[in-house]
Amino acid sequence: MCGIVGFIGQNDSKEVLLNGLEKLEYRGYDSAGIAMLNENGMNHFKVKGRIAALRERVDNTVYATMGIGHTRWATHGVPSEENAHPHQSASGRFTLVHNGVIENYQDLRKEYLSEVSFVSETDTEVIVHLIEKLFEKYQDTAEAFRQAMGLLKGSYAIGMIDKEDQETLYVSKNKSPLLIGLGDGFNVVASDAMATLKVTDQYLEIYDQEIVLVNRSFVEVQKLNGVVVNRKPYTAQIDAGDIEKGTYPHFMLKEIDEQPFVIRKIINEYQTNDNELKLDAAIRRAMKASDRIYIIAAGTSYHAGLVGKEFIEKLAAIPVEVHIASEFSYNMPLLSDNPLFVFISQSGETADSRAVLVKIKEMGHPALTITNVPGSTLSREADYTLNLYAGPEIAVASTKAYTAQIAVLAILAVDTAQAKGIELDFDPMQELAIVANAMEILTDQKETIEELTREYLATTRNAFFIGRSTDYHVCMEGSLKLKEISYIQAEGFAGGELKHGTIALIEEDTPVIALATQANVNYSIRSNVQEVVSRGANAMIISMKGLEQDDDALVLPHVHELLTPLVSVVPLQLLAYYAALHRECDVDKPRNLAKSVTVE
Repeated sequence: MCGIVGFIGQNDSKEVLLNGLEKLEYRGYDSAGIAMLNENGMNHFKVKGRIAALRERVDNTVYATMGIGHTRWATHGVPSEENAHPHQSASGRFTLVHNGVIENYQDLRKEYLSEVSFVSETDTEVIVHLIEKLFEKYQDTAEAFRQAMGLLKGSYAIGMIDKEDQETLYVSKNKSPLLIGLGDGFNVVASDAMATLKVTDQYLEIYDQEIVLVNRSFVEVQKLNGVVVNRKPYTAQIDAGDIEKGTYPHFMLKEIDEQPFVIRKIINEYQTNDNELKLDAAIRRAMKASDRIYIIAAGTSYHAGLVGKEFIEKLAAIPVEVHIASEFSYNMPLLSDNPLFVFISQSGETADSRAVLVKIKEMGHPALTITNVPGSTLSREADYTLNLYAGPEIAVASTKAYTAQIAVLAILAVDTAQAKGIELDFDPMQELAIVANAMEILTDQKETIEELTREYLATTRNAFFIGRSTDYHVCMEGSLKLKEISYIQAEGFAGGELKHGTIALIEEDTPVIALATQANVNYSIRSNVQEVVSRGANAMIISMKGLEQDDDALVLPHVHELLTPLVSVVPLQLLAYYAALHRECDVDKPRNLAKSVTVE
């Protein structure tokens, strides 16, 4: 869950590294560092804290045409300058950055490095000392690097410099994202294409357990056994302008506002000129052939999966189970005869989901990935992919990717229903267009929602979200948004569950935010609101037009009842945003979190 940048070329590497790390800071931001090699040797700068602090630390007089950089989210060892990357071998010859988790680092330390004195608490330092140990045996850097990669167990993306070789960056990956960017007289290495879009849009994918030798003028990809691999580059389909905040104070607010555009983009991508749904026929066949769908996801994507279950079961009449990826790997349920696995992931790199994908592929089951990143690991390794078309999402708290996931799941459910001959009483694309308009109306009500935030969430230490049916799933997402960026202890509950224990936590003025968008449970959820109000709660009801009552705090524009999760989540996203803002929290980079969870 860290970010890596590397550069080798004719010009100074400093700004490419620092600019790249700034673009990757969403992946980790508790410490950072860069190392640059020139004729005077290795120039090494590390800090605890953000890239801005690293900029201040770096000596601007240093000129070096190759270097590596890293922004960290701690997994082994506390955030500190000692634990920050890059790490160096005992002699200082080898300098290395690493993303991932080395599962057998303690075994390697005991077997190979018992006499080495370690500076940090990290598993990464084991790798660089191991390479130096193997170099003593092989007297060849590439071979020592290759042998070390063969000994590692776990996930890794690695960039390394040999102080005695100013012509090569040594790169490898396994279960962790890393790309090679190709330029004229230079090449770059990055965890994400966004880091280096300013210098190139041509990228080379690296597959697991491959070694890459990166020179100024060429790139050589090898399998772990030394066999050279020829692979064509691809053009990154990302506009560099999409990853800038523009006039917005935060990426999160920008991405909330982009949601109507994303829904319209999805409509355009998944509809033909004749207004027919446009999906891969192979996906349609796989859906029809399955007797049960297993949705695998984590965090916000898991919440989207819960809504997707409603779509698929109600429209396409296929049973669906939704599982947390990290639990499924270790506690797999009894599977049906013809399952189809659907993996939902904004980044397409979620380590827990990939672990499940590897298992079910070994079992011979088909898999579909729904992701915002075409060519990501989950996309490459699954049988089928549906793209979200949401554009880059930079803020750690997901907003537009979540609503894009729900929209694509709705289209998948509708397409499957039509393929099965099930007649629907609504035009899905027309209804999604209405949703986009409703989202726009809500994003224009920022002042109203900010005022509600002051009234209900300004000073509270906890909050509850309640809903029934699909509203319950949206409440889970709303509570996650609030807790992850404002640090308010927030929980989402099914309305009827409060009285089974949690109502004991209701105190005077405890905020309870209730969703009322489903006609069949409208009176039930309002009854639950009365239960908490009678115990002192400060209740806010957000209702759908047509179901509203006089005292409701906010009334949502009317949309098709099945698609209400796309609309009802928008004010919850804005409530979280303004709560964080008024508490002076870091909206885009909340503490202890990173955007892409690439470690288990």
